[in-house]
Amino acid sequence: MTNTATTVSRKRLNKDLFWKIFFLMGLFGLCFGFYVVTEQANYIWHWNRIPRYFYYTDTIDVRSEIEGEVTKITRKDDDSVIIVDGIGESEYYTIPGSNIMVAKGDNIYMGDILGTYKEGSLGLMAQGMIITIEVSIVAIFFGIALGLFTGLARISTNPALKWTAITYIELIRGSPLLVQILIWYYVIGTIIDRMLETGGLPRIPAVWYGVAALAIFAGAYVAEIVRAGIQSINKGQMEAARSLGMTKATAMRKIILPQAFKRILPPLAGQFISLIKDSSLLGIISIRELTKAAREAVTTSLMPYELYFVLGLMYLVVTFSLSMFVQYLEKRTAD
Repeated sequence: MTNTATTVSRKRLNKDLFWKIFFLMGLFGLCFGFYVVTEQANYIWHWNRIPRYFYYTDTIDVRSEIEGEVTKITRKDDDSVIIVDGIGESEYYTIPGSNIMVAKGDNIYMGDILGTYKEGSLGLMAQGMIITIEVSIVAIFFGIALGLFTGLARISTNPALKWTAITYIELIRGSPLLVQILIWYYVIGTIIDRMLETGGLPRIPAVWYGVAALAIFAGAYVAEIVRAGIQSINKGQMEAARSLGMTKATAMRKIILPQAFKRILPPLAGQFISLIKDSSLLGIISIRELTKAAREAVTTSLMPYELYFVLGLMYLVVTFSLSMFVQYLEKRTAD
């Protein structure tokens, strides 16, 4: 009996090993095929230029704004202070570091370089990633709140709440997100901005119209996920809770929703991953999210292969991290 079990185990291991090798060969073939195609296109790779699109150091020139004489150069902490006296006026300039290009007593003209310093800045891709994450987090938060309320209204016995929820869900799910973003920015945004300008108030930044479009779009899908999760719980749970003296709202909050939450986590994760990817559409209203930042970088660098590969990898990192977090929540709630 032991020999038979060992033989079956070896066969299974050999079979698994075969399919693993088959997978690796397929992956290698795909990479090699892509390499051949790029070689045929005579494309020259520039991976060494990619880091500057995440972080770069720039040299800043400090120039004189007046014509005159350098009368004093002092050190203050780690900075250099240069005082320039002109005819009837005096200016002082603070230069980080000690890279001074003039000396005391030098005569200078307007626009002359007094000194330089290095300044680090985030690159286009890093800036785009930050905006994408910020927009997605805010949209997910409001999408959950809106979806939870709408999902409860969808199964409500109140006709006004139920019909309002159904109308909202069908309207949002029945039209493309791109169209909704354009409506929010060019129609609703224009009306709101004109009202604000009439009242002497500043205009709302375009990013908030993008967040509103994403949140409302996600809310409709979250509402259906919540509704399906609640209705998947046996009706006897509610009846048992009511028989113990709980109100319907209390039973829903303490009994039904915690059970439904475990079931709706996977589809919610899928919806939020889609929301992160859908944020790439916000570039159409001039929001420099990750995809728009990548397009701008490609336009200036002429490196489409490298930058678009990096773009896909960055989205993969964000969505995979969210997926792992949801799996962690699933395990915690299952305990």
